[in-house]
Amino acid sequence: MSKLLAVGTVAFDAIETPFGKTDKILGGSGTFVGLAASQFGVKTGVVSVVGGDFPDSYITMMNSKGINTDGIEVVKDGKTFFWSGKYHNDMNSRDTLITELNVLETFTPVVPEDFKDAGIVMLGNLHPLTQASVLDQMKERPKLVVLDTMNFWMDIALDDLHTVLKRVDVITINDEEARQLSGEYSLVNAAKKIHEMGPQYVVIKKGEHGALLFNEGKMFFAPALPLADVFDPTGAGDTFAGGFCGYLAKTEDISFENMKNAIIYGSNLASFCVEKFGTERMQELTADEVKERLQAFKELTQFDIELS
Repeated sequence: MSKLLAVGTVAFDAIETPFGKTDKILGGSGTFVGLAASQFGVKTGVVSVVGGDFPDSYITMMNSKGINTDGIEVVKDGKTFFWSGKYHNDMNSRDTLITELNVLETFTPVVPEDFKDAGIVMLGNLHPLTQASVLDQMKERPKLVVLDTMNFWMDIALDDLHTVLKRVDVITINDEEARQLSGEYSLVNAAKKIHEMGPQYVVIKKGEHGALLFNEGKMFFAPALPLADVFDPTGAGDTFAGGFCGYLAKTEDISFENMKNAIIYGSNLASFCVEKFGTERMQELTADEVKERLQAFKELTQFDIELS
């Protein structure tokens, strides 16, 4: 089984949705990726940075899930990255109220020796130069490199992003970001353009409308499971990525056909993430619940049709 190395934020979030609001709670891309991947029993290491204000109990919880935290640097006299946001009634759009980079501002990731041979690397949403520095530390080229990014980096570090994209196998972005990066409105044409930038596989996340996978002219679409209640969308995209990478690490099969399954597993886990604030739902999630909802996905997407 491949090791999975996840690089991203381990952070505090404060969230307001039409269903309620929180004070500071556990968040961050690295946290959500790690919790999702833990469902597959793969050896997962998270590389990040936190301040002295970060509770030991959160690290203990991650360790209890089988997540290796040796790569999480603790800056004792620093403060942990903090983000606060308010979601609109449609739960698809939000306003950022506060962003405090704190220790993340000077973060230089250090990959633990035991994960320098990881077969799969998930580069979370960080500065492209930070993402590249992680790849520079690997003993050999990983079997699969997955990168997440956002429009902020396209605005301020586009050249650096283009450079690191040449070293990446899979990019995961949302539809708005795909259009900005490619300059194309059609997502099919956007995927073609992004493919030319380096990644063999382009995953375009469409929130409650599912996800698309593109690879050299081939396409696959996975719906999102319709839910009665969406409580907090924060971290759903990172949970999707963690499920996607975790499944591929477990199966050690990075073919297009198996990536279809990985997309479904990622979508399945993301559907749990949105049911409670922050990481709460992912912390309590059981294997039986995952299996039961996978059956619901199967029933949602499979049908028999006669082709004449």
